Amino acid sequence: MSQKTIRLGTRGSALALWQTNWTLSLLREAFPESTFERVVIKTTGDQRQDIPLPAVGAQGMFVKELELALEDGTIDLAVHSSKDLPSVLHPGLVLGAFLPREDAHDAFISLKWKSIADLPDGARIGTGSFRRQSQLKAFNPTWQFSEIRGNLDTRLKKLESEDLDAIILAAAGLIRLGWGDRITQSLSKAVCLPAVGQGAVGLEIREDDARMRDILAKLDHAPTRAAVLAERAFLRQVQGGCQAPVGAHATLQGEFLILEAMVAAMDGSQVIRRAMEGPMAKPEELGLALADELLGLGARELLAKSRLP
Repeated sequence: MSQKTIRLGTRGSALALWQTNWTLSLLREAFPESTFERVVIKTTGDQRQDIPLPAVGAQGMFVKELELALEDGTIDLAVHSSKDLPSVLHPGLVLGAFLPREDAHDAFISLKWKSIADLPDGARIGTGSFRRQSQLKAFNPTWQFSEIRGNLDTRLKKLESEDLDAIILAAAGLIRLGWGDRITQSLSKAVCLPAVGQGAVGLEIREDDARMRDILAKLDHAPTRAAVLAERAFLRQVQGGCQAPVGAHATLQGEFLILEAMVAAMDGSQVIRRAMEGPMAKPEELGLALADELLGLGARELLAKSRLP
C-alpha cells in the first residue's frame, strides 16, 4: 500500500472527535504501515448555534462541508454520525463502511424525575427534534418543548440553567463520552423510536477511490450496515429529511432484519407506525417496502403538513 498520508475529516465537537479517534485507532491497527491524520472542519450546523436546527436550512447541515472537502481532495474519508447524513448523498460519494453500532435508544435525563412516566402535565422538556417532540406529544400532549443547541456538555448544563424538567439526548453519544451515568432512563422504542442511523458511525469516501474502498472493507460491520441501509432506504422513500417527524430502527435476528418505522403529525395527534421483516441480504428492499406501506396509510400527507415554509 502507498505511504501517502490518509486524511480523515471530522467536525470539531467532542463526540465527533471521539468517533474519529476511534476510527483512527481501528485503521492504525489494521494498517500499521500506513499514515493517517485528522483534519477538523467546521460545518454549517456548528457555526449557527444561535438558531434552531430547522431554521439553519437544508438537510446535511453537519455534513456539507465535509462532503465538499472529500470532493476537492482535501480529505480522503469523512467520519459522520449516521443520523446526520441526508437520505441522498452528494453525487460521487458513497458510504464505504459502518462501525459497530452503539445503543440507538433516546435517553431521558432529569434531575427531578425518575422516569418519563413521572413527568407531570405541562412539564418542560429540552429537545429541538421534531421526531422526539411528535412522539412525546402523542404520549402527553400537555408537555412543552424547548430548543437546546450545542455540544453534549452544553445541553446537559441547560437542564439546570434553564430549569427544565428533562432533556432528551441520544444515548450513544453520552455512552461514548463516558457520561452514561447521566442517563436517568433509556426510552423504549414504544415511547420514542430512534432516528435513522442513530448510534452508528458512517465513513464516507469518493465513489471512485478504489484504495479507500479496499481499506474500509476491513472495518465494515455487516450487521450495522444492513440495519442502517434499511433505515436510510425507508427515509429516502418517504422523503422525510433529517428534521421531519420520522423514526426508524432495524434489528438483526439471525439472517433477518426487523425494521420498525413511524411517521407522525407534528403535534403528535397522529402516528403511523408499522414493522416489517426481511432478509439481511436485502436491507434496502425492506426499507422501501415498509416506506410504501406507510405512504399508503397516509404518511405522505402527514409529512406534507410537517414541512417548514
